[in-house]
Amino acid sequence: MSENRYQLWGGCFEEEASQDLRHLNDSLAVDSRLFREDIRGSSAWAQELNKSKHLSDDHYIAIIEGLKKVEIDIERDLNRSGRLLDKEEDIHSVVERRLQEYAGDAALHLHTARSRNDQSVTDTKLWMLNSVKNIKKELLHLISVVSKRAENEINVIAPGYTHLQRAQPIRWSHFMLSYAWLLKDDVCRLNEQVKRLSICPLGSGAIAGCALPIDRVRLAHSLGFNDITPNSMFAVGSRDYIVEFLNWAALCSVHLSRLAEDLIIYSTQEFGFVQLSDKFSTGSSLMPQKRNPDGLELVRGAAGMLLGDSFSFNCTLKGLPSTYNKDLQVDKEITFRSYDRLMHCIKVMNGTIRTMTVNQDKAIGLLDSSMLATDLAHALVRRGVPFRKAHHIVGFVLRRAAALGVDLKHMPHKEYIAICPEFGSQEELEKIFSWESSVEQYTSAGGTSRDAVWNQLQLLQKWLQDEHC
Repeated sequence: MSENRYQLWGGCFEEEASQDLRHLNDSLAVDSRLFREDIRGSSAWAQELNKSKHLSDDHYIAIIEGLKKVEIDIERDLNRSGRLLDKEEDIHSVVERRLQEYAGDAALHLHTARSRNDQSVTDTKLWMLNSVKNIKKELLHLISVVSKRAENEINVIAPGYTHLQRAQPIRWSHFMLSYAWLLKDDVCRLNEQVKRLSICPLGSGAIAGCALPIDRVRLAHSLGFNDITPNSMFAVGSRDYIVEFLNWAALCSVHLSRLAEDLIIYSTQEFGFVQLSDKFSTGSSLMPQKRNPDGLELVRGAAGMLLGDSFSFNCTLKGLPSTYNKDLQVDKEITFRSYDRLMHCIKVMNGTIRTMTVNQDKAIGLLDSSMLATDLAHALVRRGVPFRKAHHIVGFVLRRAAALGVDLKHMPHKEYIAICPEFGSQEELEKIFSWESSVEQYTSAGGTSRDAVWNQLQLLQKWLQDEHC
C-alpha cells in the first residue's frame, strides 16, 4: 500500500490538488504559529486515548516522547528560517508527519476518533487563552502608567474641552484617568470573554461527536479548560469567541485612538502643553524643524484596520451553513493579525505616555476667564437665583464684556452689579476667578477636585492590585 494512504486526506483521490488550489488552501504559513498548542492538544488526546484503553502504553510513550522532539525541531526551524519549509498544508499535518519519523507506526494511532475540525478549534482556543493573558498584562501596565502620571501630575490644571472648544478648567489627572477608566472596562470585558473561551471542543469529532467512550471533562481539565462544549455541531462550527475577541479588539483600539488623537492635538504648537519624547516621534524628510507624532498617528490608524477585521469576519460568518466550512480557515489569520496589531498599539501608547512631558505653565496659560462662566452661574445659584435665570444672566455678562472689549475677570464690578446685584461684593466676585477654586468645587464622586481625583486613583489602584493577584 502506498504511503499516500497515510496522508491527512486523499485516500479516495486519484489526482493531487492543483497548485492554484493549494495556494488558496494551504495555511501552514499562518497556523505554524499554533505548533505548541497542536502538540499540547495532541499530547492530551494521546493521554485520553491511553486512559480509555484505546492506545497501548508503548504507543502512548512513543507518541509523547516523539512529540517532545517534534516541538524542539519545529522551534529550531522557525528560529532559523522564520517559517516552516515542510510540504504539508497545515501545522496539524506537519506535526503528524514529523511525529511518525520519531514514533514510527505508533504515530498512526494519534488521530483516532479526532478530526481536524475539533483539533483546529482546540488549538486556536488554547492559543487565545494564553494570548488574552498577555494582552491583558499589557493593558494593566498601560493603566498603571496612566494612573502613575495622574498621581504625579495631580496639581496640573489644564483646559477641558467639549466640541474641541474650551469648556471648563480641570485637573490634568482627571483627563488622564478618564482614559484609564475606559481601559479598565476593556480589561473587564476581556475577563468576561475568558469564561466563554475556556470551553473545550476536543472530542467533538468532525460533526457528530466521538465514537469512543472518552472522558471529555477529564480531557478538558488536562488542557486547562473549565468546561466542555455541550454540542458537537456547535463546537466545530461556532466562531463566536473569535467574533467577541475581534469586536473587543476594535473597541479597545477605538479607546486608544481617541487618546492618541487628544495627545496629538495637545502636542501641536497651537496647544503645546504636551511634548512627546524622541523615542516616540519622528521627523520630516524635507523639513528639519518637524517633530511628528507618528507613533500616535499609527495607533489612530490601526483602529480603522481593527474595525475592518471585525466587520470582515462577521461578513464571513453571515451566510455560512451549520458546522465547519472551509471559509472558517481565515479565523486564525485574522485573529493573529488583530492581536499583533493591537499589542503593538498598546505598547506604543504605553511608551508614549510614560516618556512624554507636560508643561504645567503652558497648560494653565491656555485658560481664559470665559471658562469660568459656569462658575459665575453657580455663584448666583448659591445666592438663590434659579439656574436657568442665572445661565441667562451670565450670557448677558459675556455680551457686555465683549462690548467693552475686556474679559470676564477684568470687567468692572459695577457692570456686574448693574446686571445682577446677586453677584455680591467685589471681593466675593474676585474669588470666583481662581483656577484652583474652580476645580475644587467639584467635590462629588467622579469630579475634578483633588479629593475626588485621589478617590479615583485609590479605586483604580485597588482594582489593579486585585487583577494582579
